[in-house]
Amino acid sequence: MEIIALLEKGFWSGFAAIGFAILFNVPQRTLLMIWVMGALGGLAKFFLLGLEVNIALASLAGASLIGVLSVYAAHNKQAPPLVFSTPSVIPMVPGAFAYRMMLGCMELAGTSTDSATYLKTLAETTNNGLKAFFILIALSAGVAIPMLVTRKDTFKRIKSSIEQEEQ
Repeated sequence: MEIIALLEKGFWSGFAAIGFAILFNVPQRTLLMIWVMGALGGLAKFFLLGLEVNIALASLAGASLIGVLSVYAAHNKQAPPLVFSTPSVIPMVPGAFAYRMMLGCMELAGTSTDSATYLKTLAETTNNGLKAFFILIALSAGVAIPMLVTRKDTFKRIKSSIEQEEQ
């Protein structure tokens, strides 16, 4: 994948995250960090897609990066991690796959066609539905796991324990 196209996708992913952040009425002091996290998460996902990694794994990597950065940003900007992670990860939601699945479901329910066309539509609908499902699971896990892992050991405690060891 060309580097300029990759950077452009990351740039616009950041602005999509900003749009959702404004929609959710987050504090203004968090907007720059949300843009950075949305851009980096989008860059990670599209970079891995360019390397022909499975879309669910690429989404997991991007969401995990956002999850880790949101825990760090929460302590720097004095806001909950969800303020950063939710708007940053929403641009990665697989709307196109869910839309194609719904169209396939309507086609399967609405028309009686020959069995070859029916089976082809059923296979495509199932494929799109499973892709959407696994991408959503990957996004949820990628954002939630870093927050659950660092729930008891916050960055403040980790930082203070490192400073105490140095003294």
